[in-house]
Amino acid sequence: MSRSSEELLVEASKVFPGGVNSPVRALVKPYPFYVASAEGPFVYTVEGRRLLDLVMAYGPLILGHRDKRVLDAIREQLEKGWLYGAPYEAEIELAKAILRHYKPGGMVRFVNSGTEATMTAIRLARGATGRKYIVKFDGCYHGAHDYVLVAAGSAMGEYGLPSSEGVLSDSARYTLVAEFNDEPGIERLVARMGGEIAAIIVEPVIGNSGVIPARPSFLRTLRQLADEWGFLLIFDEVITGFRLGLGGAQEYYGVEADIVVLGKIVGGGFPIGVVVGSRDLMENLAPLGRVFNAGTFNAHPVSMVAGLATIRILESTDALEIASRAMKLVTDILGESVVESGLPHAINRVESMAQIFFVDGVVDSASKARRSDKRIYTRLHEELLRRGVFIAPSQMEALFTSSSHTRSHLGILEEALPEAVREVVKDARFKGQGSN
Repeated sequence: MSRSSEELLVEASKVFPGGVNSPVRALVKPYPFYVASAEGPFVYTVEGRRLLDLVMAYGPLILGHRDKRVLDAIREQLEKGWLYGAPYEAEIELAKAILRHYKPGGMVRFVNSGTEATMTAIRLARGATGRKYIVKFDGCYHGAHDYVLVAAGSAMGEYGLPSSEGVLSDSARYTLVAEFNDEPGIERLVARMGGEIAAIIVEPVIGNSGVIPARPSFLRTLRQLADEWGFLLIFDEVITGFRLGLGGAQEYYGVEADIVVLGKIVGGGFPIGVVVGSRDLMENLAPLGRVFNAGTFNAHPVSMVAGLATIRILESTDALEIASRAMKLVTDILGESVVESGLPHAINRVESMAQIFFVDGVVDSASKARRSDKRIYTRLHEELLRRGVFIAPSQMEALFTSSSHTRSHLGILEEALPEAVREVVKDARFKGQGSN
């Protein structure tokens, strides 16, 4: 008999800090469940429980777990080998598939994660412009490297401060932090620093402070400022790429970035990061240019064929529409149950990604998201997990659906949610947690 999740965590805690390899996994209470297998919209734990998955590995699995068409492509590749350290035809085909929708006529550089891709994009922007400063927005997550592990100082628009021990203040000082969706604020910042800014990097839809969409006018303002002051606009589409549509947020909002960073979906569930830009810009990268990037696992053959299979399916089916309709149903179910509870709340949804916040008013910035009552959200996560539904364990993550989520599957949520919400409300009232 296999060991339980609790027993496995004890073993894991001996070899991993906190027992996990990514911090959000530790937030599942009372302890992280261990997965035995997954299929479609479900994960199956080592205890044999079936959970309706509304996390979907935090975004990559737009077709659901273990899609047979992707699996067949992976199996075929494994029979040929899985790492060469030399060029391989599949990388050309995946690049062409991406460029059909992002920067036609441009070029790409494959790396191994969203973190590597944003790091490379920022280095490329600095190398191409000869400028030092970048601007990011409060609440936007761009990976775990020193350029972007930076929080706002005492006021938005001031020099950033490290948000992690080990990040040098000398690195953080070249990253300026502004308020998301605040057009006057970014205009003031650029008026003061525009000639020294190499790039603005932004998630067009924030996916790591819950889900917070940009106002279209905000993204248009960023484009106009970049054109006026000669710096680059970077869209971090690690989450939104091939999710909001085949053309991602650029297509969805009608605003073109100079550099687009992709990940998650384009790897078909395998590690990947992609930097996409115009030919002139990308030729600054080595070996043609002097901006360095390299990696043993860049353009990994398995990631290439899995990503290519996924994109071809998205191009030839209505998978994106199905996933979006599924999330619309999820938010309808959430809204109906929570309205009846009397708890203050806001629900943000953009196509097949969404999140609920337990707060009064519109949530259009990270500062407003942080005012959400996280204790109520955590209790909702716990009660739903007990009833066979897995939502993100952190208020600051997103819920995702895939094309494998049917109306029948979501009936599990519809059945579980009213009782879960009743338990949350009883607990909140007893502990006085109905407000912040």
